[in-house]
Amino acid sequence: MKGRVLLAMMLVTTVLSAPVLSTTALSTTVQSAKVQELPYQVTIVAEDLNYPWSLAFMADGSYLVTERTGKLKHLSAKGTLLAEVAPALPGLYVAAQGGVLEVLLPAAFHQNQQLLLSYVCGDDKANTLCLASARWQQGQLTDIQQIFKAKPYRQGAAHYGGRMVQLPDNSILLTLGDGFDYREQAQNPANHLGKIIRLQSDGSIPADNPFVGQAGFASEIYSMGHRNVQGIVWDNAANRVYSHEHGPRGGDELNIIEPGKNYGWPVATRGIDYTGARVSPFRQYPGMQEPIWHWSPSIAPAGMTLYQGSLFANWQGDLFVTALAGKALHHLQIKEGKVVAEQKLLTERNQRLRDVRTGPDGALYLLTDSDKGQLLRLSPQPEPATSAQVQ
Repeated sequence: MKGRVLLAMMLVTTVLSAPVLSTTALSTTVQSAKVQELPYQVTIVAEDLNYPWSLAFMADGSYLVTERTGKLKHLSAKGTLLAEVAPALPGLYVAAQGGVLEVLLPAAFHQNQQLLLSYVCGDDKANTLCLASARWQQGQLTDIQQIFKAKPYRQGAAHYGGRMVQLPDNSILLTLGDGFDYREQAQNPANHLGKIIRLQSDGSIPADNPFVGQAGFASEIYSMGHRNVQGIVWDNAANRVYSHEHGPRGGDELNIIEPGKNYGWPVATRGIDYTGARVSPFRQYPGMQEPIWHWSPSIAPAGMTLYQGSLFANWQGDLFVTALAGKALHHLQIKEGKVVAEQKLLTERNQRLRDVRTGPDGALYLLTDSDKGQLLRLSPQPEPATSAQVQ
């Protein structure tokens, strides 16, 4: 606790001694712009999922779905249950936001059946985010090995991050939250709290990570100054990484992630604390990256996909973000790395939306967040039959 207080005092001193910068809000014209949406329909693929968290597509058209409460389910293309596994993840801890989180099928999965699972390990008094590799064979997980454990341990069961994306060089980005009560640690380069890290698929550290060999820096760090990153995607066409993260009350952010950069939390933020107190006097700070988009009030962004499918031609290269508190699917139209328009979809369903993925068939697939969670498929609305067709 003394260390945390000292670090907080250091941060406040640094912030208050810096020059005050002008703040620039995103254009209200852009914020109120509307995307011209295509007609779509929503189909329920599967139901009765217990707090589903992450979705992955198998080559045969089936799905793997994690349930935060401790299960990995294999569903057929039509949504029927093919297999249910309670993975023996080392030290698995299920509580509040903790449990089984992301499942990622790396590019080599079709060759070696090796997948990655992020999860929370530890207990009530000391827990953290962990990463395991395993093999999926005939509806079972085998050869489960813990390949990364975030440091330090913390108490509480919130703000773990846990999202993953594979880069073209086959390395993995893994997001790590600030632990909620440990937010100052997001600016401490010696640990993993409030960071995005980069690993090889076996858990080893890439030699070209931005802080490798630097004294006082954890070599896994790719970027820092994050609160709780819940969505991360790779844009192959533009050669960039997008991520979004939760703010407190306001200040949810969408960022373009670059190696070695600092994204500000908690020194620079548009959010305020849940008590109503100011987290920081700054929305901007020298040497720290500003978001390309933000949501205030908060929507609690949860998942994200970059649309590159075949069914919605006008959506190519756009981002889709699920919202928990906002209970909507946010369509962000992207031009040259900037958000030029936003539209909320699926508000009529009044459901907390956890994950969203672009399917191999070009449809969008979503997971709803509840003990009776659903797997939804969003596809184009069929065109009405013409009189000639009716005859």
